[in-house]
Amino acid sequence: MVDIAVHDLGGTGPPLLLAHATGFHGLVWRAVSRQLADAFHTISFDERGHGDSGLPPGRDFDWRGFGQDILTVVDGVGLERPFGVGHSSGATAMLLAEQARPGLFRAIYCYEPILVAADPPLGRDQANWLAGATRRRREIFPSRSEAAAAYAPKPPFVSWAPEVLDDYVDYGFADQPDGTVILKCRRESEALVYEMATANDAYARLGEIRCPVMLAGGADSESMTPAAITAMAGRFPNAQTEILPGVGHLGPFEQPGLVAASIRRFAETVPTPPAPS
Repeated sequence: MVDIAVHDLGGTGPPLLLAHATGFHGLVWRAVSRQLADAFHTISFDERGHGDSGLPPGRDFDWRGFGQDILTVVDGVGLERPFGVGHSSGATAMLLAEQARPGLFRAIYCYEPILVAADPPLGRDQANWLAGATRRRREIFPSRSEAAAAYAPKPPFVSWAPEVLDDYVDYGFADQPDGTVILKCRRESEALVYEMATANDAYARLGEIRCPVMLAGGADSESMTPAAITAMAGRFPNAQTEILPGVGHLGPFEQPGLVAASIRRFAETVPTPPAPS
């Protein structure tokens, strides 16, 4: 069991649980959650090895562990059939959690889930290019403000909403004794997560997910084409798709209001569960 940091983002309505992408943390969802405060009680969390959550034993970043993090939050907070929303690997974690415990979610909104079309799984990919790039990333800065200034003009941060970049930097760095700050999600942990993207069986088991699913993506994404999203939807018993204009793979960071509106539209299509008798 890994200690998981949970963030109550407020709001009124049924519970909505948010899972972040690799390398980030739960508070990058705040801009989206503010747009949904009148409709949902939103909760996010830091996945293992991210933010203030603990590291898995032996730095084992098998992605099924991220699904277990979701089960830990659902049980620990006492959520009853929440809506699930996930981005990238966080969306895959939502699917893995539902596969591990069928009926966990009322519905799941997946923004560009990372699912490798392989059955059986390919195993760990130590040559993953993202892992290599991550290991070369700078992780220490003199201050948060200098980190933000370094990030802001460069891809992918240049396209982010300013409040999302502020949330990422404010919470995503830890203070060090010498006055500098260091990324909480250390580059070696993030690299290991990327290497393990091909080692889970989520894709092979998509047909087990019975709850309504939305597969959303960005029209400008280089990670997932609309055709790929449509093809993936065909593997679910109950899935629909939406392509959002003007955003890419990091759409929740680029236009949080646009993504929040998409989440809201999807939720409105999900039947209300019957009242207890």
